[in-house]
Amino acid sequence: MSRRLPPLNAVKAFEAAARHLSFTRAAEELFVTQAAVSHQIKALEEFLSLKLFRRKNRSLLLTEEGQGYFLDIKDIFVQLADATDRLLARSAIGSLTVSMSPSFAIQWLVPRLAKFSENNPDIDVRIKAVDNDAGPFADDVDVAIYYGQGNWAGLRADKLKNEVLIPVCSPMLLNGPKPLDKPSDLKHHTLLHDMNRHDWQAWFRQCGINDINVNQGPIFSHSSLVLQAAAHGQGVALGYSVLARPDIKAGRLVCPFPEVLVSKNAYYLVCQQNHAEVGKIAAFREWMLDMFEEESRSELLPG
Repeated sequence: MSRRLPPLNAVKAFEAAARHLSFTRAAEELFVTQAAVSHQIKALEEFLSLKLFRRKNRSLLLTEEGQGYFLDIKDIFVQLADATDRLLARSAIGSLTVSMSPSFAIQWLVPRLAKFSENNPDIDVRIKAVDNDAGPFADDVDVAIYYGQGNWAGLRADKLKNEVLIPVCSPMLLNGPKPLDKPSDLKHHTLLHDMNRHDWQAWFRQCGINDINVNQGPIFSHSSLVLQAAAHGQGVALGYSVLARPDIKAGRLVCPFPEVLVSKNAYYLVCQQNHAEVGKIAAFREWMLDMFEEESRSELLPG
């Protein structure tokens, strides 16, 4: 059922005239003529079939109906102004708060952030690192990087990249006294685990190997930590390819085997659905999508 709304320009004129108790002052505030305000008030009274004002001794007074109507609608314009101010604050300039896991921030975004700032000098990016990178969308966040399956209610989710897990280690380890020529050689090395031991279990199962103890080796709380441990020669990690790429490209890590474990999850850029086209959010989204597309074309990692 459609709502029966009065002419909104007339309501705006009424609110200003009722607040000032003056058509003249209302006209000055609205940058129109006094006759225009009078015309709008008359149109509203005809729509409502009620008198809203009465004159007494050259004074403008509200009728009982007009007083009640004014009290009901006055806060609407305050709320509308506040909502507009909040929207403008989220426009194409100003601060942009981006939430993501610490590892994604360290390994991917921070090394590339200068590129975004060069092209968008009016947008001040603020990085908020959170351990639960797919949790409830916080009120103080404009954009977030989630790792999951893309089905978050009320949020727009743009897929950045599918993920695969790859074995990585230091070149020193690769060329050390215990060679890594085939996956079964991992029985002679320490396994480094990212939060749990399940990924290595799945990788060995996929490779058809069942005689390696996956319950050995340290477990790290963050992906960036397990990659750093691997880079320092402490063992072999099963790392997320997107996060491992900078260290592989720099030569700090190498992939000893081509076998990968395909993740069911992917990286997504998410935001509130009704904020998706706000200038600074749209600018950051397009930059992220372009960066991932550009890097995918020159992808050096397996899978």
